Amino acid sequence: MSYIRAEELFPQEMVELLQDYAAGQTVYIPRKPGQRAVWGEKTKFRRELKERNRQIYRRYLEGASTKELAVSYYLSVKSIQRIIRQEK
Repeated sequence: MSYIRAEELFPQEMVELLQDYAAGQTVYIPRKPGQRAVWGEKTKFRRELKERNRQIYRRYLEGASTKELAVSYYLSVKSIQRIIRQEK
């Protein structure tokens, strides 16, 4: 995780106030509840998982066994079964 220097973000008065409370500390400032990003929103990972799961389901329909798919995708048989159940 990268960080931004307080001097680059806040007015000097606020920096001085923060120094009174947390000088030299790393402080996490959470987003407001309505501003939170959904998991996978900033990366392609969510789309990639969705496409992988579609491929698994497609291969299953074409006759691949759950064990073959588990080996091929480095997943457990239970995970493959869950994906197939969700994709139906």
